Amino acid sequence: MNASWSRFNITSIVLGFAFLYLPIVLLVIFSFNESKLVTVWGGFSTKWYVSLFHNQGLMDAAWVTIRVGLVSATLATVLGTLAALALTRYTRFRGRVLFSGMVFAPLVMPEVITGLSLLLLFVAVGLDRGFFTLTLAHITFSMCFVAVVVQSRLVTFDRSLEEAAMDLGAPPVKTFFQITLPVILPAIVSGWMLAFTLSIDDLVISSFTSGPGATTLPMKIYSQVRLGVTPEINAACTILIGIVAVGVIAASLVNKRREVQRLRDEQAAQRG
Repeated sequence: MNASWSRFNITSIVLGFAFLYLPIVLLVIFSFNESKLVTVWGGFSTKWYVSLFHNQGLMDAAWVTIRVGLVSATLATVLGTLAALALTRYTRFRGRVLFSGMVFAPLVMPEVITGLSLLLLFVAVGLDRGFFTLTLAHITFSMCFVAVVVQSRLVTFDRSLEEAAMDLGAPPVKTFFQITLPVILPAIVSGWMLAFTLSIDDLVISSFTSGPGATTLPMKIYSQVRLGVTPEINAACTILIGIVAVGVIAASLVNKRREVQRLRDEQAAQRG
């Protein structure tokens, strides 16, 4: 019985991963296809990558996507970290429930509703849709993810370290930057990477809040896919997959190195 269940579990896992990742693998493979037909293999070639970099429309959209991702992820990380600190350190203040609900609302709110709400807000205040409104929208929906990641780290943070530093004469600001920030930095970096990934991947909210000259790469790809998939789009998607994969691996390695260093420091302190 155990053996049959094991075979069933292994088969289910294999089929599940194949369903999730086989289309991505095929997309990457066909981005090196010589033929213009994306479903017919005509030999190995990198010409579509060269053609991609000569496609001004896709390159402009990619540049907008990168700029929006960097700016929105950075600001969302700052605001999300401050929100996590407020929710963790100040458990009782007037309006805490409302503040918490407003911070985490984008987590459960459908993207269509979020995008439409932001569009109505920008129209009401008279903001022309473009790079600025697009960045504000991405900050709004990605900040909550950063807050969740950082708050999970602050919950397990040993506050006696801060108390010891302040007892030795360190002011609160210096204590935060020299004691608290280095400890929660891996969570902040992870939150930034998550916010950046969500930003470059977003389509629905960007469609509501973008304007002329602020077309993101997902929007550009979606508009072209409706007319038929081209090998250039396969190449663009492969590059995006590579960027996200490298970023995730780099963040994991940094966090692992910091964790190993922290364990070594604790062992050294115990021996001392």
